Amino acid sequence: MAVVSANRLELLQIADAVAREKSIDRHIVIAAMEDAIAKAARSRYGAETDIHAEINPRTGELRLARHLLVVDQVENYATEIDLVGARRLNPAAQVGDSIADTLPPFDFGRIAAQSAKQVIVQKVREAERDRQYEEFKDRIGEVINGAVKRVEYGNVVVDLGKGEASLRRDELLPREVFKVGDRIRAYVYDVRREPRGPQIFLSRTHPQFMAKLFAQEVPEIYDNIVEIKAVARDPGSRAKIAVTSRDTSVDPVGACVGMRGSRVQAVVNELQGEKIDIIPWSNDVATFIVNALAPAEVVKVVLDEDRERIEVVVPDAQLSLAIGRRGQNVRLASQLTGWDIDIMTEAEESERRQKEFAERSKIFAEALDLDEMMGQLLASEGFATVEELAYVPINELASIEGFDEDTAQELQNRAQGHLAQVEAELDERRRALGVEDELREVPGVTSPMLVAFGENDIKSVEDLAGCATDDLVGWSERKDGETVRIAGALEGFQLSKEDAEALIMQARVKAGWISAEELAQAGDEAEETTEEDAGNAA
Repeated sequence: MAVVSANRLELLQIADAVAREKSIDRHIVIAAMEDAIAKAARSRYGAETDIHAEINPRTGELRLARHLLVVDQVENYATEIDLVGARRLNPAAQVGDSIADTLPPFDFGRIAAQSAKQVIVQKVREAERDRQYEEFKDRIGEVINGAVKRVEYGNVVVDLGKGEASLRRDELLPREVFKVGDRIRAYVYDVRREPRGPQIFLSRTHPQFMAKLFAQEVPEIYDNIVEIKAVARDPGSRAKIAVTSRDTSVDPVGACVGMRGSRVQAVVNELQGEKIDIIPWSNDVATFIVNALAPAEVVKVVLDEDRERIEVVVPDAQLSLAIGRRGQNVRLASQLTGWDIDIMTEAEESERRQKEFAERSKIFAEALDLDEMMGQLLASEGFATVEELAYVPINELASIEGFDEDTAQELQNRAQGHLAQVEAELDERRRALGVEDELREVPGVTSPMLVAFGENDIKSVEDLAGCATDDLVGWSERKDGETVRIAGALEGFQLSKEDAEALIMQARVKAGWISAEELAQAGDEAEETTEEDAGNAA
């Protein structure tokens, strides 16, 4: 194959054709040709020879040159030239310069031509990958259309026109089957550079795919009048989407449903009949969770903000509806709101309240040496612990029907005496476990905690300072396909991760690992970051 003997116009025509076909810059193709010709020339003149090829982008003229280093004494004639020989080529040459020695054009042999072709193909492929990555890297989060190019083991390869994308089997809706040539809509959730080129990953199960479909169908969402606050999906089966309106005159749910359900039906059709509950979002957590559990009716909610759990009480007949088939309704509501939801019937809640009442009555009766009726009276007045009774204002106790000030004072004295006795017993237990006195001085540490620390071999301020949050509150891990709960040192103390972290940081201040000023500064920075994230989310 006589590549160099091809006329000048042919070289430029080839470069233009490849550039158009692959949608890459013409200069990149010409540079690939230059590298290929230089490589082929080295197979003729020697692999060590530093040969450069230049193709004039306007005329197509090819120039081959061998670059030689000017030295005092030549050791390698393939790469070096002495000063005398260099000055014959360039009178101004100096030692250390690089001299270009023009080479005559030549006809490639078959092997050299094949090698040159491989270089061009490789360079063009690299340029094509770079172009594809640059084009799609900023399109993460978009919904794009394509045609099915091929199906491999259930995974679908989608032709996007200027690139290929991968739609894995687990990102397809259940029972969804595509054939070659089918049109397909999907969500771009990732674009990555990989050794074999940029990989564009698509999904039809991603929650944001549904959000983007609604944005295409509902003009109010596209115009930012209606905002999608959260999406939860059980792909192919059911979904919940929470919406709110920035304009009080626009009903967000009605806007998403459309006239006779036309808008939501268009999304349902695209998602192969996936049922969609459109929920009005509320800034009030309890209201939002009640809405999210629709169509079930909720009688009462009890929030535990520290643990981000909520107890929901529903009528007995509504329990199966609230939970849903295989727990689907409550699971989607939990994903939508970000809260763990415990559902119980009115009968279960009543039974639990009676049990708690009996336990509190018994604690008061035993701790304060009272009869059963007096213990029940204190429990019915809302007192939950002996601590509450010991430090409540005396006039609140005296205001209970049947109590006077002397009775209230006697109850409070007994409560404080009981607490002092418990504290002494805990302190004795703490000492027996070898827990140092200094650990008591860490802010937030209580006597029951000291005993728990001793039982878990945390006996000094340094021991506590060296703990991780999980060491105190516990953690979960997968073992043999099951989730196993590992208890922490303060298991059962209802301590949040933030509380545990604060305890550890106070221990580090006490141990001298950090200063109180550094701790305060870190807290301010964390607060600023949280506020900034909240602002961005809004």
